[in-house]
Amino acid sequence: MCGIALSIGEEADPAIFRRMLAILSARGEITEARYETGVLAGTRRLRVVDRERAVQPWTSADERWLLCYNGEVFNHRELRAELAALGHAFRGDSDTEVLLAAFEQWGEGAVTRLRGEYAFAVVERTTGRAYLARDPLGVKPLYWARKPGCLHVASEVKALVGHGVPIGEVPPGHHGWADPGGQVRLRPYLDLLTLGAGLPVIDDPDEAALLVRAALRDSIRVRVDTDLTVGVVLSGGLDSSLVLRYVRELHPDCVAVTIGVPGSPDVAYARRIAADLGVPHEVVELRPRDIRLADVREAIRISELTEYGDIINAVVSVPLFRRLRQLGVKVALTGDGSDELFGGYPMYHDVAPAASRRLFLHKIRNLGRTELQRVDRTSMDLGVEARVPFLDLSVVELAMRLPLELKMRDGQEKWIVRRAFADVLPDYVLRRPKNPMSYSSGLHERARLYRPFFARLHRSFGYHLLEPVRRDFDSVLTRCGNDLDRAIADGLARPDYTVLEHARDLVGAARWNAAPMVRRLVGPRRTRGDEAPLPG
Repeated sequence: MCGIALSIGEEADPAIFRRMLAILSARGEITEARYETGVLAGTRRLRVVDRERAVQPWTSADERWLLCYNGEVFNHRELRAELAALGHAFRGDSDTEVLLAAFEQWGEGAVTRLRGEYAFAVVERTTGRAYLARDPLGVKPLYWARKPGCLHVASEVKALVGHGVPIGEVPPGHHGWADPGGQVRLRPYLDLLTLGAGLPVIDDPDEAALLVRAALRDSIRVRVDTDLTVGVVLSGGLDSSLVLRYVRELHPDCVAVTIGVPGSPDVAYARRIAADLGVPHEVVELRPRDIRLADVREAIRISELTEYGDIINAVVSVPLFRRLRQLGVKVALTGDGSDELFGGYPMYHDVAPAASRRLFLHKIRNLGRTELQRVDRTSMDLGVEARVPFLDLSVVELAMRLPLELKMRDGQEKWIVRRAFADVLPDYVLRRPKNPMSYSSGLHERARLYRPFFARLHRSFGYHLLEPVRRDFDSVLTRCGNDLDRAIADGLARPDYTVLEHARDLVGAARWNAAPMVRRLVGPRRTRGDEAPLPG
């Protein structure tokens, strides 16, 4: 819901702080800031919950604490009731106010009570100490940079590169304290690797299906608790169709948006499911030749991503969220995370179960800097808050307890998801194999044509101050036979692609992009009498 920025310490400069906040302007509608000696704090707020009264930075009733907050706490109503019973009085209805009250009541333990997608900073105004926290999956971002006498904190890397110093990241599921202009000490409050540990494995298909269905439906329910129109990013595949099905049931004021090549299977499937559900549907038609170097540059500027494949996907995401903004949609749900949780990648099934679980955990731990970073940047740059119901902590924990044989069965990936929702989705969706939109339509290969420029463009924005562009880890895994240890070592030894790899990639992409032109040149010419009749 916001972009946040803070400069804390005796050297905090109002002019520098204002520039940081201005760089985050796309993340919201209004700028709100507070200037105090040694504490400069502000937000660029996207007004979603309690739109008029949830002004930030929010201060506690006793004026001790100041909060800058990005995201949503979906259980804020339950927490409000609990805190009110403990004596807290509330001035409005926002989750912002509930979050600070929870911190006042439970201190650092408050973060373990939150169900949501968030990143925030709580500053003790008299000392300048700042408490930083980020949600367990890393849906919402938080970064910091330290200069003599001042600590800078911001929602995006681009707001910090102007300081010219190394940039640090608050990792997913971490929290801790930062001294003004001093040390940042962070530690995990939740370890995804041990989530669900000690709980029994759920290996009965009927029980697993019921639990998956209940968990996902509830996750969608809390994410559509708004009086605003809700958008759904619809690819026509299993996951996004499932999200659309329940959004339509739980929040009828919704719209679906699809991006794809005209006539591609993705667009056809998306049109069909939207029509069957009676949901208004917008299609952003994009042809491979429409993607130019300027589009790639803009995607890199917006996304700050560090893997090639994620950048390519961001190129396609930007025009999709642009259309949502044009429709006036502020809140949208996506199907991201299902493949990682429920066995949508071949690598999970090509190795022994123990190795598969390690790959699974590695993918989950890195979502914050890959898939989720793409979703956050490309949506928030267009003023849209994207929510990811598959990555609710309850759904993630459940997926941790399911054995691999329930995720892949009879050659069918995400088998348990298909089983759980067999009676609510049509067969043409349930039986459709995984077919990523960008690959099937040629958009991926078109963007790949510009891949040799990615690292240079990334450096031009100063993003290497956090991390340089690195090779696609999935590609490294494939070359290492899905051996995680070998792949990690290989990635450290050769973090970026070699010149030879770039050349080979360029030749392959050029061949693919040239094929349509060759077909047009050598194919038979149509006469007016040969034209296909229009549908009757």
